[in-house]
Amino acid sequence: MNVLVFKLVAQRIALGLLLLLAVSALIFAGTELLPGDVAQSILGQSATPEAVANLRREMGLDQPALQRYFSWLGSALQGDFGVSLSNQRDIAEAIGDRLGNTLFLAFWTALIAVPLAILLGLLAVRYQNRWPDRLISGSTLTAISLPEFFVGYIMIYVFAVHLQWFPSLSTVHSGMPLGERLYAIALPVATLTLIILAHMMRMTRAALLNVMQSAYIETAELKGLSGLKVIWRHALPNAISPVVNVVMINLAFLVVGVVVIEVVFVYPGLGQFLIDHVARRDLPVVQACGLIFASVYILVNMLADVIAILANPRLRHPK
Repeated sequence: MNVLVFKLVAQRIALGLLLLLAVSALIFAGTELLPGDVAQSILGQSATPEAVANLRREMGLDQPALQRYFSWLGSALQGDFGVSLSNQRDIAEAIGDRLGNTLFLAFWTALIAVPLAILLGLLAVRYQNRWPDRLISGSTLTAISLPEFFVGYIMIYVFAVHLQWFPSLSTVHSGMPLGERLYAIALPVATLTLIILAHMMRMTRAALLNVMQSAYIETAELKGLSGLKVIWRHALPNAISPVVNVVMINLAFLVVGVVVIEVVFVYPGLGQFLIDHVARRDLPVVQACGLIFASVYILVNMLADVIAILANPRLRHPK
């Protein structure tokens, strides 16, 4: 790794960590600015001022906000998010179970969506301005235009209510056999695949078309190579940087943006967990979930930047 590449990678990592620190401050400040009093909401409106003051003291709410922020951040960096206000359960333990479910859903969606998006992008470029290209582009444009919840409810109506092929509620639990888990998450995976497939395919197509205008592509065609071979061997490796970026962004969305899908299918993931505790005004849980979602999104995007830098031949082999 040359000095320029190392410097750019170090800058991206430092910027990502700085952004994560800023986001943690925004999350804490946002929950602090919410109306009402946490201690009062826990004890109820009939609680005496003395009882509310005592609970605030026990929870550390009587301390300055800046002191509480650094105390919360320091504990979070050690994996300690405190206990839930609604059930006194350890937050890290509860989040660990739910985060595992969300990552399981994201993994199987990515396993299907990423190769399929790249394949469709290749086919769209190979048959540019012909009926396969128009069919693929039109279908994906339609899918990307529909709201997530609408796609989810259409899937439930068609495949769960009308055809009765899959369950409408995606209930999973620990110890569940892999086959049963995959059957339970079939509709959420299909919905998420349709949502992210369109964006990845269109960006893959655009990146490949941009590369196809290069002189070396024309040279490869003049040598008699087939269209798919030119795209696969010459165009795709040089278009990998923007493709990696869009893939990583959509992978970040799979973890961060599944909240709506988890609510639609009542899937026991981190998004559903967050919504449940927002309704209960359980601020420590809301802060922990917000920090985890932000961390995943920032770290995945930071990884995409690093991969794009390492994949850039002009940086790896400077003149």
